[in-house]
Amino acid sequence: MKNFLKRKEAHSLSHNDLDDLPDLPSDPADRKKISEYHPNQRNEVIRSYLNRGPLIGGVLRRFNPAWFDKYPNWLEYSVKKDAALCLCCYLFKDDAGKVAKTVVWITDGVNSFHNNAVMKCENLMKRGQSIKHALHKQDDMTSPKIQKDIVHCFAEEVIKTINEEIDHDVFGLLVDESADVSYKEQMAVVFRFVDKSGIVKERFISITHVSETSSASLKYAIDSVFAKYGLSIKNVRGQGYDGASNMKGEFNGLKSLISRENTSAYYVHCFAHQLQLIFFYMISVLLNVVGASCKRKDMFRERHRETSEKEVNDGERNTGKGLNQDVSLQIPGNTRWGSHYRTLLHLVEVFSSIVHVFECVQNDDIEDSKKRQAHGLLRYFNNFDFVFYLHLMVHLLGLTDSLSTALQKRDQEILNDISLVTGVTNGHHFKVNCLNAVLDLQLQEFNDRFNEVNTELFICAASLSPIGSFAQFDQSKLMRLLKFYLSDFSSGECISLEQQLDIYIDNVRSDERLTHLQDLGELTRMLVKTQKHMIFPLVYRLLKLILILLVATATVKRCFSAMKIVKTDQCNRMGDQFLNDCLICFVEKDVFQIITNESVIKRFQDMKDRRIIL
Repeated sequence: MKNFLKRKEAHSLSHNDLDDLPDLPSDPADRKKISEYHPNQRNEVIRSYLNRGPLIGGVLRRFNPAWFDKYPNWLEYSVKKDAALCLCCYLFKDDAGKVAKTVVWITDGVNSFHNNAVMKCENLMKRGQSIKHALHKQDDMTSPKIQKDIVHCFAEEVIKTINEEIDHDVFGLLVDESADVSYKEQMAVVFRFVDKSGIVKERFISITHVSETSSASLKYAIDSVFAKYGLSIKNVRGQGYDGASNMKGEFNGLKSLISRENTSAYYVHCFAHQLQLIFFYMISVLLNVVGASCKRKDMFRERHRETSEKEVNDGERNTGKGLNQDVSLQIPGNTRWGSHYRTLLHLVEVFSSIVHVFECVQNDDIEDSKKRQAHGLLRYFNNFDFVFYLHLMVHLLGLTDSLSTALQKRDQEILNDISLVTGVTNGHHFKVNCLNAVLDLQLQEFNDRFNEVNTELFICAASLSPIGSFAQFDQSKLMRLLKFYLSDFSSGECISLEQQLDIYIDNVRSDERLTHLQDLGELTRMLVKTQKHMIFPLVYRLLKLILILLVATATVKRCFSAMKIVKTDQCNRMGDQFLNDCLICFVEKDVFQIITNESVIKRFQDMKDRRIIL
């Protein structure tokens, strides 16, 4: 609970401070109503009066002085009014409404309101019964249901803040699915948008359990999320998924189902996946077989240790602090494509030790099935083709590893993305002749991933680039860009945009603050900072549409990594709603930090009737 309930010390006035204040007079006739004090100070004011006790004095007349001894906790005397009064009734008169019209004590007797007021005073002075102390005592004993309600309130406030950032504007949609620790398929949803400051953001919105991963099931789950938060598919301007058929299928894939409802929701295949999709299935088999038993693992470690010692003695291996540590087999991750490169590097290093293990299993194992499996794997991995492909993939993935890391930045934009990919592959194509065939295949894959519509979209969008003092600016291409976003610009706005572009290019080129910009993200931020987004609103709208085109699904993958932290083997019975709420607060930490306790308490109170008003 302490991870969610953000306590802050309430301002509490000491009794001495309260006694010194002019608005806490001693004579009852000079006192103002308790309701006129600030709500946060009322209990302290009441306690102060009770600690000080009733006022005793005045002319006695018919007043019996023995009453002060009989009713020491509430009976007091007002010099100005020359009357006996009840301190408890005064303190809680505002709670009585029309029942207690006066606080003057009379000889006819004391009504039930007086008894209730006295009881309230007694309870208030018992500090251990206050809500504040009760919460502190019960902090570690709060029922699971209340805990989940509080976490849900925080999550809903985070989503509310994100929706306010989007502000009913257009956004891009990133979707992916992965199994959690209890083998339930979970679908993560992330939005990419440009906020009011011109900053590109990717925000995690929801993780939803789906019974199956068909495109229809995913589409239904997305519709449910949109309906829950009052969003519309019509505002989607970009789709970003991996290369799975249920996602990118031309006829029944998720991108096709969404495109039928919104023709401006253009699909971009995840760039990071394009560079990492090729991997050897047999390598996974190899690593699983070697790591299947403790005996084989020990055999592998011992062989590698002997090999390392021999290489050190022969001067073939360097020694030093941190070098030549004990090794283990690194299995490639299901959601981290970069782990494939590290797996291949590791495999090259320990290849001879793995072959030795298979040879031992083939010659010494008792079970025929394991002998046959080891024999088949040895034939495959001792093959020249496999060794060549292994080193080839290490070389290629090494070239793309840093590029893949760059593509996974949250603020990466589509134009930089295109230049990074084409620049690396083309340069490598002309430098290394032995890889021509492979690179031709990669270029063919690139062409297959992006149809003519997407290609023209990117070519036209490049005209907005600010690099080289807007050297690529081409008004005709930008006007062609409008045909991709017919629902975002009316016919009148198309005419206005053409006129705005004439003024816009002269204005930004002459402004020194915009001279050295390197990407569209910097441009939008500077346009907002210099208030030019209000001067050229249509150009700014066009910029935002390009910026929300998706680059990579790295943000969704990070959500799955967070899911493994939140839902563990020891906590594998976590419900879907509680998992979703915890993940939203965990992933979107920066938004969570600005959520106030007051807003959460109000939402918590509004969920249903509570026995206690917080």
